[in-house]
Amino acid sequence: MRTKRTSGRRCLVTSAGVLALVICGWCGPARGQLSGTVKVDGSSTVAPIMMAAAEMYQAKERKVRVTVGISGTGGGFKKFLDSQPGLRTDISDASRPIKEAEISKAAELGIKYLEFPIAIDGLAVMVHPSNTFCDHLTVDELKKIWEPGSSVNNWKDVRKGFPDLALKLYGPGTDSGTFDYFTEVINGKEKASRSDYNASENDNTLVQGVAGDKGSLGYFGFSYYEANKGKLKLLAVDGGDGKPVKPTIETIRKGQYHPLARPLFIYVNAESYERPEVRSFVGFVMDSAGRLVEHPKVNYVAFSDEVYQLGTKRVQAGKTGSVMTGVPAGADMAELLKKN
Repeated sequence: MRTKRTSGRRCLVTSAGVLALVICGWCGPARGQLSGTVKVDGSSTVAPIMMAAAEMYQAKERKVRVTVGISGTGGGFKKFLDSQPGLRTDISDASRPIKEAEISKAAELGIKYLEFPIAIDGLAVMVHPSNTFCDHLTVDELKKIWEPGSSVNNWKDVRKGFPDLALKLYGPGTDSGTFDYFTEVINGKEKASRSDYNASENDNTLVQGVAGDKGSLGYFGFSYYEANKGKLKLLAVDGGDGKPVKPTIETIRKGQYHPLARPLFIYVNAESYERPEVRSFVGFVMDSAGRLVEHPKVNYVAFSDEVYQLGTKRVQAGKTGSVMTGVPAGADMAELLKKN
């Protein structure tokens, strides 16, 4: 299966081999007998996983319609927590944990939710492929470029020896969980960023921007780099130890790509979960997560089997709320799930 990331990233072509790989491990209730609609929205980073899951699930449950929107993590939570129950989504994709303000909003509206960690992702930092002078950037240099009020608009101002070349920046919009995570770990505060850059919630737009500008620098999810690697040059990142590391499946999984690696989640409305079609689809996602996430055509990093088992057990037990509240970046997911 390859997710064809068109301008709307809603077109999927699924090979029989991948379909069989995922569905063979699923034992859903009364397969082929369910009907209804499951509404999913949120992170553009998580979207390829959920789009693939929807395509594969609907191959068996043909009367169930799973819609996957891409409003960004923040935009997805706004729909998940809409004040009008009929407009709420059933599942919110998130490239960061739910925030305190969103938790308070859920409590105010009486919305209970289930949290499931679905994958690990790295944020890729990229330049135009013609860029021969820069192979890595340090966290300090990234901060110098992206911090609020930064006036760095030329590569020569980034590092001594870099050429006199206009620097054009591309990154996610402010509703993106990718934006939230990057600004927190690079600039020290979530949403703290210069505003004079080319912003988009559509990762394909960012790919096109970086690929079309010789002085470009951009960041977005690693999987989108993998899908477009012929158009981009990937940079290594020096987290502060003098050893630049490029994101790969292995460096992200082993925690070597620091600090630009983060967990991805899905949040399920607990009331929606009582509906058979939602429970069935979520069960399919949980059971298939590890195999689906790490398939070469998807290009994300799976959690350990233990994390998926603990996460599934927690959802099936009906434990609501987030295990991530007040937890620092890089915390051990298995330990968090065991304690909660």
